[in-house]
Amino acid sequence: MNNYNINKGIGRTVEFKGLKAQYLFIFAGGLLGVLVLVMVMYMAGVNSYACLFIGVGGGSLIIWQTFSLNTKYGEHGLMKVGSKKRHPRYIICRKPVSSYFKYNPKSIRS
Repeated sequence: MNNYNINKGIGRTVEFKGLKAQYLFIFAGGLLGVLVLVMVMYMAGVNSYACLFIGVGGGSLIIWQTFSLNTKYGEHGLMKVGSKKRHPRYIICRKPVSSYFKYNPKSIRS
């Protein structure tokens, strides 16, 4: 029986066969989704060869894309890309600058 080292130390991220952190979840979720899709198609009466082709093609696509994302972005790369998309490019302020220097006692309440 093969022994696979999943975690190599305290405080380090989970790594399995080169996949790190969130890529493991993408990998497992994608393969599980392909499996469920093939099972539903087979139970619906779709041709067995079509189910086999979609299962093998979808699984290989998931594997290829997950490993390519892992090499392209690294351990924390997907989180950085996601935060970059949500970060505004510039801040729009349409109030005149002089309104910031006026004293308004109603705006200061405790």
